Amino acid sequence: MKSSSNLKSLLKNIDRKGYPAYKNTQGTYDFGTYFLSIDHVQGDPFASPSKLSIHVKGRSAGFPASFYDTKYKQVALCDHLTRLFYQTLSKISFRAKGSGKSGLFSVSKCGQQVLERTACTINPSNGDISVHFEAGFPANGRTVNARELDKMLFGLLPDCVSSSLFYKNIDQKMLESVIYLSEDQHTIRKKLSSMGLVAFIADGSVLPRESGISQKPLRNCVKFQSPDTYRVSFELPHQGMITGMGIPKGITLIVGGGYHGKSTLLKALELGVYDHVKGDGREFVITDPTAMKIRAEDGRSITNTDISMFINNLPNGKNTVSFDTEGASGSTSQAANVVEAMETDSSLFLIDEDTSATNFMIRDELMQRVVLRDQEPITPFIERIRELYERYDISSIIVAGSCGSYFHPADHIIQMDQYIPKDITTAAKDAAKDFPMVSLPEKKHPDPCFDRCFNAGNHLKKERKIKMKTLGKDAFSINKDTVDLRYVEQIADTEQTTALGYALLYAKLHLMDGKKDLCAVADELMQIIETKGLSAILDSKYVKSNLAMPRKQEVMAAMNRYRKL
Repeated sequence: MKSSSNLKSLLKNIDRKGYPAYKNTQGTYDFGTYFLSIDHVQGDPFASPSKLSIHVKGRSAGFPASFYDTKYKQVALCDHLTRLFYQTLSKISFRAKGSGKSGLFSVSKCGQQVLERTACTINPSNGDISVHFEAGFPANGRTVNARELDKMLFGLLPDCVSSSLFYKNIDQKMLESVIYLSEDQHTIRKKLSSMGLVAFIADGSVLPRESGISQKPLRNCVKFQSPDTYRVSFELPHQGMITGMGIPKGITLIVGGGYHGKSTLLKALELGVYDHVKGDGREFVITDPTAMKIRAEDGRSITNTDISMFINNLPNGKNTVSFDTEGASGSTSQAANVVEAMETDSSLFLIDEDTSATNFMIRDELMQRVVLRDQEPITPFIERIRELYERYDISSIIVAGSCGSYFHPADHIIQMDQYIPKDITTAAKDAAKDFPMVSLPEKKHPDPCFDRCFNAGNHLKKERKIKMKTLGKDAFSINKDTVDLRYVEQIADTEQTTALGYALLYAKLHLMDGKKDLCAVADELMQIIETKGLSAILDSKYVKSNLAMPRKQEVMAAMNRYRKL
């Protein structure tokens, strides 16, 4: 351990030398109230910024132990501190001058969801805080400008650390409200299943967003109001009594005219698997944590997946018990998505008619009479939906605007009318009596086979260097192989995509052995992450600052889309 004065002297000695001289600064320095670690130094001023971290002892940070005595509180606390650190750090970024990325300060920019991130962690045993961030070391051309780095580390950064990472210096009432909200959200999640519910939307929630590219709440919109027949209440430890619409287990159909809020409600439920920040409007939109959005995905790769529950007897004789293709059709991809969601132990499917393959979802009675069952390889979803619930305990919430055939199997039918939900179950069921019901298969289908075992990534182990690159929120690449995640719609943050890339790479190199099935591999991977942290899956000497926790469902989705699985 070196002192901050050692760093000051070192900077003075390397001033105006070649840029590689900055490598000598790597190490940990005592700044009195905190420790600064320079974990990795960039190769030149135009390269990826240097990696730094701040470590504050628990006794100095001073956060009450009751604020981090459970996992969900730790996540909420660290999320809040990351937001505070981002706000202060962004104000001092680029105040130091130079070429390339000189003077840059950056840390994770959190969205509306509360996610576990590597950017900020807390040790629950002693309250120690660690924050990982990036800085652009200043240069004139490719020459060290140590005076500007001295300004960054000794003049600008200390005030930022002091104002955001010490309990005595932050808005304590605001932090208290963050922790209390996390307790209330956890209470609802814990009670959902025992109350026979798969989702809850609180009265007064703001579901619409500003735009298709913004997750911030829309101002001056219609607030959510539960129909009486679906209104439930929760007694929360801090919020007190809260009411809203509870969506029961079973088959729920959401209908209504165009632009009346059907898809908006479904989108809120999709992201209800995550907690949301105070003021988001969706703080109390809580969904079964295993919920999966199911959709068609033309062109996706499918590897050894049993889709025979939905697709059988193909004209070309291709095996659908272990189906493999590099470019699936809409119906085939949606069938694979359903079966793969079953493999993740999902208890709730979320489906929008607009993003589904019509021939996968429904064959009406007239079509069944014209094209006989033994002439059609596809068993549509409507014929399996009741079986999925009664046999596998998987509920479904379906948004439909044009097909009324789902009125028959639905347990609950909700109409969105100008963003207000109305219970029309009885009326819809009565109207459906005048229309023929879709006939169901006579025999139950065998359980899908999930014993897919994949060998270790020997082709990766032979590579001299493996490059993992994140391509926005929608994809990542491992060397030259791109994993397309555009239609894995519950990924909320680019940092989750980055984590998925490293998770897949870790699983391929260390967990897949030809004996463990894919679900067992994912379970082992999630156990490693939950016990050792996200940094455990990194092949790195330092903790990367840009990872956010994905769910097991997204981990398996990423694995399933890797063509070299």
